[in-house]
Amino acid sequence: MEKMFENQVAIVTGAGRGIGRAVAERLGASGATLVCTDVIACDETVAAITAAGGSAESMVLDVGDCENAAAVVKEIHDRHGHIDMLVNNAGITRDQLLIRMKAEDWRRVLQINLDGVFNVTQPASKIMMRQRSGRIVNIASVVGLMGNAGQANYSASKAGVIGFTKSLAREFGPRGITVNAIAPGFIQTAMTDKLNDAQREALVENLAIRRLGTPEDVAEAVAFLVGPGASYITGVVLNVSGGLYI
Repeated sequence: MEKMFENQVAIVTGAGRGIGRAVAERLGASGATLVCTDVIACDETVAAITAAGGSAESMVLDVGDCENAAAVVKEIHDRHGHIDMLVNNAGITRDQLLIRMKAEDWRRVLQINLDGVFNVTQPASKIMMRQRSGRIVNIASVVGLMGNAGQANYSASKAGVIGFTKSLAREFGPRGITVNAIAPGFIQTAMTDKLNDAQREALVENLAIRRLGTPEDVAEAVAFLVGPGASYITGVVLNVSGGLYI
């Protein structure tokens, strides 16, 4: 694979598994130096990247903690001297119908999924502003565009990420920084692996492309948005949902 991201430093949050891990491995395969962050060490992700000949390190980061996020971003910058890409992927779900939803589950989802994007992006963007370059990709969700019963908290958090993305695209564009979002649909993860055949078939029937997406599908979209071919693209929400939302 072409080393188009050689000498570039990329931060991926929630890189321990799923979409975050796939994104980290994809960018590492193209030559980026990866800083893989999560609430626990991303040892398996780092091992996979280095085994493939890439460069990666793990850092523990709680995106919901503003002070922790700022300290981690500073440490990364102090160590490497620049930050070229930021992929905000970390997120959680606490699904429940609104009338049964606990207030703490509402607040926790917003804290991680929306506040967490702010907490990491603000210090990283200050560095990118001084560099006059950078690529930011926020992992939103198709439910932030269309809504979903039982996910009022998650949908609200991802809709907030989309608005955040569009606003920052306008703020940062003059400094050479692009800010885009990806809205995945049904992606094959540990959660969907628990579905039985009937449940899986019911999901696929709603898709134009009759299969579940993979973390690698999302990773390829990220690689495009942070790459040279997307230098004139900003403020976009790239729908990677197999036609779930058209």
